[in-house]
Amino acid sequence: MSLFEVWVPEKTVKLRIDGVDRDMERGDDGWWRLEVPGAGHGTDYAYVLPEHDTPLPDPRSRWQPEGVHGPSRVYDHSAFAWSDGAWTGRQLPGSVLYELHVGTFTPEGTFDAAIERLDHLVELGVDLVELLPVNSFNGEHNWGYDGVCWYAPHEAYGGPDGLKRFVDAAHRKGLGVVLDVVYNHFGPSGAYAPMFAPYLSAAGANPWGASVNLDGPLSDEVRRYIIDSVLAWLRDYHIDGLRLDAVHALVDHNAVHLLEQIAAEVESLSTHLGRPLSLIAESDLNDPTLITPREAGGYGLQAQWDDDVHHALHALLTGERQGYYGDFGSLECLETVLTGAFFHANTWSSFRRRHHGRPVDRARVPGYRFVAYLQNHDQIGNRAVGDRLSATLSPGLLRVGATLLLTSPFTPMLFMGEEWAASNPWQFFTSHPEPELAEAVQTGRRREFAEHGWAEAEVPDPQDPATFERSKLDWSERDKPGHAEILDLHKRLIALRREHADLSDPRLDRVEVWHGDQHVVMRRGRCIVAANLASVPQTVSLRSVPSKVLLATEQGVVLQRDRIELPAETAAVVFAR
Repeated sequence: MSLFEVWVPEKTVKLRIDGVDRDMERGDDGWWRLEVPGAGHGTDYAYVLPEHDTPLPDPRSRWQPEGVHGPSRVYDHSAFAWSDGAWTGRQLPGSVLYELHVGTFTPEGTFDAAIERLDHLVELGVDLVELLPVNSFNGEHNWGYDGVCWYAPHEAYGGPDGLKRFVDAAHRKGLGVVLDVVYNHFGPSGAYAPMFAPYLSAAGANPWGASVNLDGPLSDEVRRYIIDSVLAWLRDYHIDGLRLDAVHALVDHNAVHLLEQIAAEVESLSTHLGRPLSLIAESDLNDPTLITPREAGGYGLQAQWDDDVHHALHALLTGERQGYYGDFGSLECLETVLTGAFFHANTWSSFRRRHHGRPVDRARVPGYRFVAYLQNHDQIGNRAVGDRLSATLSPGLLRVGATLLLTSPFTPMLFMGEEWAASNPWQFFTSHPEPELAEAVQTGRRREFAEHGWAEAEVPDPQDPATFERSKLDWSERDKPGHAEILDLHKRLIALRREHADLSDPRLDRVEVWHGDQHVVMRRGRCIVAANLASVPQTVSLRSVPSKVLLATEQGVVLQRDRIELPAETAAVVFAR
């Protein structure tokens, strides 16, 4: 017997099973309920609203085997046999993250195929695998941010059991799993939840769609809808952490912000499960309140993505200054972010044309609370042609960038294929079956970049299957010349970070940075990182007497009394006496 429940506070609803519509009983809380004998794991069902003849999937569906427009299927979480009983979790401090998209990580694009590549991640040395969103979306493939079923893993990836097999396998190999989740908007097709209840705000929209109702009438259950989804991923799928997409788009005027409420309930779940659970925000606010503990008046999230670190490194290495890169790119800017996490910290932002951000207390806020990266899905997929840094930078500057990232005081993250300088692009792709929506996406994408000087023909068509296929990793190049060397460097840098406590020390107030003409030096305790970004050799002052070179990205590095000779586009990590 299964209990079917659905929240429909302002209208009636019926349950459809085996082609028969059944009356449900309404509670005072707006929830409709019905117990059905004989219904259990694998039973298909849907709901029928009075104004809509077509049966609709459950807003809290755990399984959508026929896609987001099809019926829901009962899923019994207890039916899966886990083997990770000894798993005690992975804490965020000291970890290295690896972001991947299930659909393009392997040729097959499934959870099971990704399992076959976990040994590569173990050998690389990462600790946490961050999956781009896997909840159900319209179509077969999508870069991930058009999800509409916030409880159901996408069927083409392997569905609920496939995700569990992936997490179970990762845990057996000592890898934690972080899941990217989107709660600031619903995707453009298959979002039926708002037909049941006021899930959307009447106050307006964000860049990706109508805002979610977090503080309007009947918003308590909408908040519960999100929080229960958060807890389900962590509890039922044994996920170790969540990356919360674009939290600045969560408009909430309640005294207790949704993020604080989520953090409190996740902390309670973590205590019960006996393993660390991490919440990582993507935020455009540059506000350390998000990652300040609740007992200190903050929201209590464990970390946030730090775009300022990315922008500082990207603009410096590539020379790009368009758009939001305009304020970045100087060595002074790099010094600021390496020692203080944010560049915009109540400072003027020319892109926004106003002051932006708040300073980080370097003595109190640890660097591990900031996830830093040279590349990620946004900074590649949201470029006009989805080009990686490997298509822009020389091999020398790629190695310099990797060294600065992986020796920084932050939690470093790699994007799939970055570790071997993958040559294929990672482009924005969709597979909307509705012609009108497909055309709107095609036209909108090309017009967006035409405004920035790109010819429409140069911008890949998101709906073209070739765009999706081009974005899949080519694993055959991993061991080829020019790629194998970059992979080896990433392995050595991650190993070095583990070997020397100074390189994983999160105390920002202990980081020293100085720079000169196209070179920068960062001191982390007794480890000193020196980088020459110039196309000619340079002799760089270390302000200390080194004893040995721990790592060099090129041959020809020479130590002097308190200086180091660096070939062009070279970085080195040295140990000081």
